[in-house]
Amino acid sequence: MSHTEMTQAESFGEHEHRGDLDGDKKPRSKRPANTAFRQQRLKAWQPILTPKSVLPLFFIVGVIFAPIGGLLLWASSQVEEIAIDYSECYDKAPWNQSAQIPHDVKSSFKSHKPDHPTWERHRVGDTTVCRLIFEIPNDIGPPVFMYYRLTNFYQNHRRYVKSLDVDQLKGKAVDNKTIDGGSCDPLKLDPSGKAYYPCGLIANSQFNDTINSPQLLSVGDDPKTYFMTNKSIAWESDKELIKTTKYKPGQVVPPPNWHDRYPNGYEDGIPDLHENEEFMVWMRTAALPNFSKLSRRNDTTSMTRGTYQLDIAHHFPVTEYGGTKSILISTRTVMGGQNPFMGIAYVVVGGVCVLLGTLFTIAHLIRPRKLGDHTYLTWNSEQENTAPVATGRDARFGPRVA
Repeated sequence: MSHTEMTQAESFGEHEHRGDLDGDKKPRSKRPANTAFRQQRLKAWQPILTPKSVLPLFFIVGVIFAPIGGLLLWASSQVEEIAIDYSECYDKAPWNQSAQIPHDVKSSFKSHKPDHPTWERHRVGDTTVCRLIFEIPNDIGPPVFMYYRLTNFYQNHRRYVKSLDVDQLKGKAVDNKTIDGGSCDPLKLDPSGKAYYPCGLIANSQFNDTINSPQLLSVGDDPKTYFMTNKSIAWESDKELIKTTKYKPGQVVPPPNWHDRYPNGYEDGIPDLHENEEFMVWMRTAALPNFSKLSRRNDTTSMTRGTYQLDIAHHFPVTEYGGTKSILISTRTVMGGQNPFMGIAYVVVGGVCVLLGTLFTIAHLIRPRKLGDHTYLTWNSEQENTAPVATGRDARFGPRVA
């Protein structure tokens, strides 16, 4: 290469190098910042697990969990309740005369098991009323709670859970166009183009059996009503979510399944959902297909022993989708209602820990292991060389050449 060509090459290389420096002023690096967190230099506790430190933990967990589970089971057993399934009352109960309920009835009381409940059907106008007659064997409460329990009702379905309009529930007069393009599908607008209030599947399917207060039956006297209220049954957070609406009568219409309650629509006034706590309880969807929701309560007066009758007007069918509905009258303890699952879980975990601790202790005493014994490391053990040594003539490559 001539001197002129070399000079041109050097000039070109220098120009290219300067171009790179001008284009990339800051050097690019993927290295994390030099901090203790980014460079993994934080102080950490690295315990050495030995039999002396691990075995006591098993027994400590067992000794703590087992008594807690026993207390939870005891608290659950103190709850007194009776649950009556009345799903088929409107088909199978006799008219105007009592008959024993053909299926088992779950109950739990301190004194004794009550007599088997009875049911009967009555006609009040166009409505079928189911009358349940049951016994409370001893005084219960206060407080006393009444729940309705549904089975095989999937409130956790994705489309069902999303079918509501939060702004509408907060009291805003949402425009019909907004409702039509919102999340209330498929119950958004009625055929005339007016918005449903409240819109959506959850509100439309609200449990609407009319449950009256129980009445104590006394011989020779008129029944004495045990008053139960539907106030203070919803969460305070639900009361903050659902407010009085700003809609005017004539702007909205009730959902299809609310027609029996509002046969003339909202001509007489739109209901104040902020005062309807039963609606609030229903709008808080359940996570499982079998659930109970609070319907009535009495926080001041005990429910005295005796025979009670409870009238329930039928509006909510359940046999069509293979479900059931029940009435549950219950008390509570500090731990809540009757549910032995948590207590059983604690007892099982405590028992398993004690059992494992005992087995590991016996194994350690009979055949202890030396701490830090490297002979148990598989990658550190010597493995015999089992590969065949080629001698003489290899059939594939011919005779071996020294």
